[in-house]
Amino acid sequence: GQVPVEALERVAVFGELSLSGAVRPVRGALAVAEGVARAGLAGLLLAPERVAEALLIEGIGVAAVASLEELAAALAADEPPGRPEPPPPRTPLPDARAGPDLADVRGQRAGVQALQVAAAGEHNLFMQGPPGTGKTMLARRLPSILPALEGSDAVEVTRIHSVAGIHNGGQLIERRPFRAPHHTISPPGLVGGGGAGGPYPGEVTLAHRGVLFLDELAEFSRSGLEALRQPLEDGVVQIVRGQRAIEFPARFMLVAAGNPCRCGFAPSDRCTCTEAELAAHRRRLSGPLLDRIDVRVAVERPAGHELTAPPQSTSQAARDRVLAARERQRKRLAGTGYAVNGRLDARGVRDHVRLTLAGHRALQLGYEKSMLSARGHHRVLRVARTIADLDGDDRVGKAAVLEALSLREKRVAAQEAAA
Repeated sequence: GQVPVEALERVAVFGELSLSGAVRPVRGALAVAEGVARAGLAGLLLAPERVAEALLIEGIGVAAVASLEELAAALAADEPPGRPEPPPPRTPLPDARAGPDLADVRGQRAGVQALQVAAAGEHNLFMQGPPGTGKTMLARRLPSILPALEGSDAVEVTRIHSVAGIHNGGQLIERRPFRAPHHTISPPGLVGGGGAGGPYPGEVTLAHRGVLFLDELAEFSRSGLEALRQPLEDGVVQIVRGQRAIEFPARFMLVAAGNPCRCGFAPSDRCTCTEAELAAHRRRLSGPLLDRIDVRVAVERPAGHELTAPPQSTSQAARDRVLAARERQRKRLAGTGYAVNGRLDARGVRDHVRLTLAGHRALQLGYEKSMLSARGHHRVLRVARTIADLDGDDRVGKAAVLEALSLREKRVAAQEAAA
């Protein structure tokens, strides 16, 4: 009789009750607060440690209850919980541009340009080259040139990380996630499904709206890499465990790095691999997976003079180019359901990629003289559209097409130059 039943019809209660009567915090408060708002309830009662997180959702009352006694008193009150006074300003989260800067990179002109193309259009990227040439260095600077998270995207990412128990600071995450799992990770750890008590999100979901970086790509398990094909294509992961089916969001940029062979030095004279070892290394990466990667670039050992030369770009300059290109895409794709060039399907490519006559001829030559699949043909067009956006061009010309082809099939550009 201490708690009126009708009070529970208008508020939600979320927490873990200890044997002492204390209310302990539980991860996922942001997701619960969103559910309370959707259900039209008046308020949410939860542990004090999770109040700031729940307050990120507007339109509901939030109150802290540290014990069962406080909970009973709150439910017996005549009025539902209101929103408390805002706390003192907290130190803001790191700016989206913080972190390693492209100014640290020397040489690698092709790698820096490929990074900007990938960031501008949200294209998947694969960098291949000998050990120590800067592949990982480039990948870790990608977040510094990406636009910050805003609005519903920021709430969505914060919710995911709250449910996973890796963020409970009461502030929206504005910096895009950058996840870099070790190659020994299991397939459930990569795509989700592991954990006691039910399926949990994997690295692809924790990288949602951000970057999933797979270093030493060929060292990941074949089953784990093949499991990436669905989220790369659909932006979601569907997991079935027993009688339970769950769909996790997984719209991320895949950035991968790898060596050309087991020793890392093919095709130079330093390579010690046998033909059988070279063939086995190539087989570790399936064609369907590689076909879903728009941008592929060779990261070679820089020349000596490049190590002391000025940088190709700073992160700020590259980010300005990326933001300008994204703004062009936003205006062009407004109302279409697409957000960036990297998400265009076949119909989207037909409707939104306009080639010049010279660009069309270059693409035809590239298709005839390369091993491009039909999917690869569309992906070249998407990348060419992004390159044109970076250059401020309304139509996709020959130069953009040739650069896009060179980022997918190097010998195509060489054949065009010879022609």
